[in-house]
Amino acid sequence: MDRVTNVYIWDMDETLILLKSLLNGTYAEAFNGSKDIQKGVEIGKMWEKHILQICDELFFYEQIENYNTPFLDALSQYDDGCDLSDYNFGKDGLSPPYDDANKRKLAYRHRVIANKYKQGLHHILDQRMLNLCNELYDSTDEYTDKWLSSARSFLEQCSGMNEDSSNCCSSAGKSINHIDTNFNHINILVTSGSLVPSLVKCLLFRLDGLIAHGNVYSSWEVGKPQCFQWIKERFHSPNFRFCVIGDGWEECEAAQAMRWPFVKIDLRPGSSHRFPGLTLKTLGYYFAIVYGSPDTENDEDKSSSQM
Repeated sequence: MDRVTNVYIWDMDETLILLKSLLNGTYAEAFNGSKDIQKGVEIGKMWEKHILQICDELFFYEQIENYNTPFLDALSQYDDGCDLSDYNFGKDGLSPPYDDANKRKLAYRHRVIANKYKQGLHHILDQRMLNLCNELYDSTDEYTDKWLSSARSFLEQCSGMNEDSSNCCSSAGKSINHIDTNFNHINILVTSGSLVPSLVKCLLFRLDGLIAHGNVYSSWEVGKPQCFQWIKERFHSPNFRFCVIGDGWEECEAAQAMRWPFVKIDLRPGSSHRFPGLTLKTLGYYFAIVYGSPDTENDEDKSSSQM
């Protein structure tokens, strides 16, 4: 029999990473004076600087920010597969109108972005920039009491694997041991941010080895209900179970409309619905409320087979 597949649908900001709450001070405010608000703001501004710099210099963002798509393969039918090794992206005339010729030029850029994402930051950044990214990640992790590393570790658990992380901005050099043979697992990101900066965030916050570029969706223009509908159609089978994890009202309402469990992330210290704090056992409770207990179903299957 086919195994059940758990599909985890993640929000990004203030869920897997912290950024907006650093910039506006809400993360530090939740600690009632024990966190330096200005330090959090400065950390957030450094992240903004790195994200925008990498977007513009390496991911064509200045050229394509007005052409946001909900996922990288959205224009794949316009890509004729031509060799792009000598292609001059600065002189191909990408500009309005949004016709088939320009969609093909966008599709070329999306193909390059996908390849860079698969390569990881260690292939596209110099050592100086990699060191800056590592230092900023570590200082952010320290300031947030291990939110980043804990969320990443939990994402590994939701992938059914253990990982020995190296001190690197990408997922290179990892050692993986699978720990869950009862379920398959898929991590999907649905973010309200535009697509290219969201992909760059995945790289900078070391999520690229756990969330494939084809599993990153931007709800910037289409909304999260539409993204959730696409995901449901993509994994349309009784063997798929869905769970949404985020901090916002939009993903909550969209999950309720789909009748999927929703786990609300809470920034406040002491909450069990934050990082560190959230556990697979907690997610299991949410799955069981909507889908029932897998153990009960297995017992029923065994009884039926013995009759």
